[in-house]
Amino acid sequence: MPRKPIRHYQTLRNRPLTFSPFARSMAMATSSKKARQEICEPKSQINDFPTSSGDEFLNRGKDTSKQSDASDNEDFERVVQADFAFFDPKPSDFHGVKVLLQTYLDDKQWDLSGFVDLILGQPTVGTVVKIEDDEDDGGSKSIVELKDYLLKVCQDRDVIAKLRSLLGEHALDVGLMVSQRVVNLPPQLLPPLYDGLFDEIEWATEDEPTQELQRSFRFRFYLIISRIYKHKNANQNKGMKDGDEDVIYIKPEDEILLELSSWSFSFPLHAQQVTTNEASIRVTLYDISSKLKNYRLMGLVMVIEATKISIFRKQLHALIDE
Repeated sequence: MPRKPIRHYQTLRNRPLTFSPFARSMAMATSSKKARQEICEPKSQINDFPTSSGDEFLNRGKDTSKQSDASDNEDFERVVQADFAFFDPKPSDFHGVKVLLQTYLDDKQWDLSGFVDLILGQPTVGTVVKIEDDEDDGGSKSIVELKDYLLKVCQDRDVIAKLRSLLGEHALDVGLMVSQRVVNLPPQLLPPLYDGLFDEIEWATEDEPTQELQRSFRFRFYLIISRIYKHKNANQNKGMKDGDEDVIYIKPEDEILLELSSWSFSFPLHAQQVTTNEASIRVTLYDISSKLKNYRLMGLVMVIEATKISIFRKQLHALIDE
């Protein structure tokens, strides 16, 4: 007969109860740094599970008494260790804390998100307990989902292997460059904005408090996800009127980035077409609605080497200042 699970807990009796980070550090310095929990689980027995009919147990035709004896001899305990660590609350704990509090007021519909924000807004009071080595940057799930999305939408066979390599073994060398803005942002602001971004990246390689953080900003590649309008007949020799462009760039800098990119790919977007005002940077002398009726909104993914950023900055200044 299988043994019942035996649980061992390391006593926390001598550990002072405190929530102040300073006091907690002092307490942790004079006591064990880890709370170790060992859970002993018995080996599963195949004859413990009912058949699909639910009213019988599996019997392989062997003598049950011998099988029982063999089970007792072969039975062993598997030890699972879980080391716990203590952390101050921080914004990246939002989703985990919210899950824990889902039934805090039973099934009442209330501002749970606001309540979690209040808790996490007091980082010097309270403790978040996690399994050690489970501490991450809080954005890992979103990055995983972003990678999966790009690999899913990329249909270019010549590019997919490069993309998988970039997001895999070379991921630590890649900086994701995000540029989202309101449609009426004056283009004259673009050069100083990009200059400030890349200057701050350069400063971060020297000014960050640890060498690990400094290295994390030494990018070799930049990944850009943007949008363009692509003519429905761009890859054909017919169907395009005189003056029609193959591509209309919503963001003027994307044309430069595409020319400098090592590789790129586009893919159709399923989202509702954006307001025509968004394309007004490039389309100013035409009726925008009629201009875009033959265009399709596409996603554009580009990869540019960090060594070409200086060229990009110069060409962006020239484009905007002309």
